[in-house]
Amino acid sequence: MNGKAIGKLNRYLADINQQAQERMCLLVTQMAKQEKVTEQLKAESPMLWVGKMNVIQAGAREIVNDEIIYS
Repeated sequence: MNGKAIGKLNRYLADINQQAQERMCLLVTQMAKQEKVTEQLKAESPMLWVGKMNVIQAGAREIVNDEIIYS
């Protein structure tokens, strides 16, 4: 692989990474809002908040993988 091809591959991978991160952030925000996982819940019951956020992040990661990474 020559330098030009490697540069093109790196740009492509950086673009995919950025798309995945943006989609992940959006999904987590939307899913947390839908499930009523709030800063108030975080303050009142941190362990419950962590558990719910872990589930939300796992679900969002699955969607991002299906939509962007493995497509």
